Amino acid sequence: MTGTVTHHRPWPRRMVDMAGWERAAERLAAGQGTLLALWGEPDCVHMAILDEGASASPGIEVLSLACPDGRFPSVGRVHAAAIRLERTMCDLFGLDPVGLPDTRPWLDHGRWGVAAPLSAVPRPGQEESSAYPFLPVEGEDLHEVPVGPVHAGIIEPGHFRFTCDGETVVRLEERLGYVHKGTESLMRGADLDRAARLAARTSGDSTVAYGIAFARAVEAALGLEPPPRAVWLRALMAELERLANHLGDFGAICNDASFVLMLAHCAMLRERVLRTAMACFGHRLMMDRVVPGGVACDLDAQGVAALRALLAEIGKRFPPLVNLYDNTASLLDRTVTTGIVKPELARRFGAGGHVGRAPRRAFDSRRALGGYPPYDSLRFEVPVLEEGDVNARVWIRIREIEQSLALVAQILDTLPDGPVRVPLSPATGETREGMALAEAFRGDVFVWLRLDAEGRIARCHLRDPSWFQWPLLEAAIEDNIIADFPLCNKSFNCSYSGHDL
Repeated sequence: MTGTVTHHRPWPRRMVDMAGWERAAERLAAGQGTLLALWGEPDCVHMAILDEGASASPGIEVLSLACPDGRFPSVGRVHAAAIRLERTMCDLFGLDPVGLPDTRPWLDHGRWGVAAPLSAVPRPGQEESSAYPFLPVEGEDLHEVPVGPVHAGIIEPGHFRFTCDGETVVRLEERLGYVHKGTESLMRGADLDRAARLAARTSGDSTVAYGIAFARAVEAALGLEPPPRAVWLRALMAELERLANHLGDFGAICNDASFVLMLAHCAMLRERVLRTAMACFGHRLMMDRVVPGGVACDLDAQGVAALRALLAEIGKRFPPLVNLYDNTASLLDRTVTTGIVKPELARRFGAGGHVGRAPRRAFDSRRALGGYPPYDSLRFEVPVLEEGDVNARVWIRIREIEQSLALVAQILDTLPDGPVRVPLSPATGETREGMALAEAFRGDVFVWLRLDAEGRIARCHLRDPSWFQWPLLEAAIEDNIIADFPLCNKSFNCSYSGHDL
């Protein structure tokens, strides 16, 4: 069966046959497009492909392949960025990617009590095997160093298996999935209020970005336009979220290079952002403030004054910290040329955010494909560097902090009056589908969903930017000393929760 699916917005979704699916995979392998997302259903698989060179709509194509026998041609067989996504589809839906070069379980650690929980007929789960089969590395004088999943401090769990020659890392292999929450299962049958709350908790440090992506996907499916003031308030909250996270990361990266002073100063600035968010929107992380149809709260005159005071404080205190970083030779000795991501690898994996921009990939969903409101009316730059090392990822954060400060000022100067929410009528009597991108501080968040005739969630897939960044961390640490892994890891700051769903 081939043809365009009706009621799928804003980009079209097209059913393809097996030959069309394989041609799309070959195009990705040849660098003709970027894999945006790859997800499954019990009897179907979907693939979203971004054409970054497109100058006109659509720029994104969504391809779907029916697989009633539970089998489909593996995209990961020719395009490495798809491998972990296909392993996940196998774990959750019991689908079989034919030709997949790595068939080990990914999210399923054998502790769910059920196998393929989202398939049409879930199976009893098998007990966890005694050891995860990490890939072998051969050579003389090599030794393994296991790290995690429990780490020092308040850090999410993940396991890192290093193979080293002395202090030099020959290979790093990750094992994730420890914080799998069953988000996609919980989404099924949820009403929009509950689903929005679930989406906002996919990765708590990107709750605003996930809220925006989910709300825009619902609004696309329903053909709904939120009020202008709500759209601008969403952007205001998104930039505050970006500020808080980048300030925290800037200090934490320096702390991992034993420069504790920077952590102290940046932590204070981050705390100021969070307290201002609490004063303005009633929640430090602004969780559940973005909802389908608009936002759940407004900004009053006192909030505007608090935000202007915050901009003045950061504008005064942040530049000296940048100068301190740039003039501390012992600090730069740790960050410059450490943990390099090559531009070709970033392009091939479609890495977003600071991980992609540090080695020249300039994609920013706030601006790509014509941009989404209100960013299509705002002035800002997308900083891009070439070196791809820890230092470059630090500087991308610095420049994005500066851009976010300018964006918040612009939003406050031009914030329109009016309502902040419109009522929803999700029960349309027919199935509708929507998708959206939103720019989190890590990069682009992708949401695709289907609403049933009663307006409840029939299916929702959420893709964190970390899916395409975690594999690059494995590449970045190779040929570095193991002591530099915390520095590399923090300079990426991938999400465990967002990845593990």
